Amino acid sequence: MTPAARRVGVLALQGDFREHRERLAALGAHASEVRRPEQLDGLDALVIPGGESTTIGKLALQYGIVDALRARAAAGMAVWGTCAGAIFIAREVPNHPHPLAALMDIAVERNAFGRQVDSFEVDLDVPALSGPPFHGVFIRAPKITRVGPAVEVIATLADGSVVAAREGRMLATSFHPELTSDDRFHAFFLRMT
Repeated sequence: MTPAARRVGVLALQGDFREHRERLAALGAHASEVRRPEQLDGLDALVIPGGESTTIGKLALQYGIVDALRARAAAGMAVWGTCAGAIFIAREVPNHPHPLAALMDIAVERNAFGRQVDSFEVDLDVPALSGPPFHGVFIRAPKITRVGPAVEVIATLADGSVVAAREGRMLATSFHPELTSDDRFHAFFLRMT
């Protein structure tokens, strides 16, 4: 399927959804914002952006998106969570009492690298992407602390911290690819759809 034939939604409840939508559209995908469960119908993929995981979870539950998302993902829709989105799709997030979609067999620690003032940028070696290292932007970023047996680690920091992983048609990144000029992660996700 060509990028133009792919229908990709971006969950637009809170966070940096506009940047994802624009990046996907620039790659040729039909990109739309999703705010209601029926807007998931007919999508090949969904991006859950960074933002605030508590707010995303509460709003997704309130608007009836959580169950619809689980059903669509079980039917084969690809899902990518970035930063707060990675938290939302994780099966395990210690001390996180708010709703999670729990789609991917990973455990995630919220704000694992510190507070807002501890945000950082670093070049990542990502063998799944061709070309130079990928410049990762980490803002109050989570860390993937456990991966299930079917989960492939895509990128780590120099200390071994897992910051990107894939399980089938699920992708989680601790950082914000949409905040760079590098579209390789978005293109990688489109190839997964």
